[in-house]
Amino acid sequence: MAFAASKETDDRHVLPVALKVLVAGGFGVGKTTLVGSVSEIRPLSTEELLSAAGTPVDNLTGVERKTTTTVALDFGRITIRDDLTVYLFGTPGQERFWFMWDELASGAIGAVVLADTRRLADCFPSVDFFESRRIPFVLAVNCFDDAPRYRAQDVRSAVDLDEPVPVVLCDARQRNSSKDVLIALVEHSLRMMPPRPSNSQPAQNGQPPPGIQPPPGTQPPQDARPPQSGQPQDSGQADNGQPPKYGQPRDNRE
Repeated sequence: MAFAASKETDDRHVLPVALKVLVAGGFGVGKTTLVGSVSEIRPLSTEELLSAAGTPVDNLTGVERKTTTTVALDFGRITIRDDLTVYLFGTPGQERFWFMWDELASGAIGAVVLADTRRLADCFPSVDFFESRRIPFVLAVNCFDDAPRYRAQDVRSAVDLDEPVPVVLCDARQRNSSKDVLIALVEHSLRMMPPRPSNSQPAQNGQPPPGIQPPPGTQPPQDARPPQSGQPQDSGQADNGQPPKYGQPRDNRE
């Protein structure tokens, strides 16, 4: 007797997945606003009033009406389904808080770099940071009401971005617009993922194929052939030394 397939799925063995996304950019570019517009919960915010002590270091050009600033991070959450959740972390924009970026970036699948066309150079440190660490990111131009408008391709040329990096125009105040930015980031991150190793690859030199672990308690045979003379051994060191510091300006910029 034939039985119809059950429409019910047994999800007892489905492990929950959490995706971490950063929202970065310069001072006053709209990071807190974007996190708040898409978060399903009341976002955790560390906004504090601007004080006279910060006047010499906080450049308010173009954002003269700004009265608060993020001093630690912003946090929001989006539940896609029961086993898939996106966590948003907004980074502080001022240079004195850049020491936090490495810690916040740990484990992130990618980042949104917000830009303001009135102060486009403010996004350069964030772009340099994610490029040097090979973290996928999208450049989202937050279209302020009084900011000049440019085509996405013009912004790409001004920031000197590689072609694969998406450049999108958005309004961080609007939920749907911010959601489209996150979708563009996830799609870009998936395209940038390295291909998964094939289990059908034959073993070479007695070694198992990439991604295949030997059975517990066994050791794969070592390659008995000595290295050819004149060929250096792999030391695991980077060829070009340390990546550029993310506080440095973009190349070909005045």
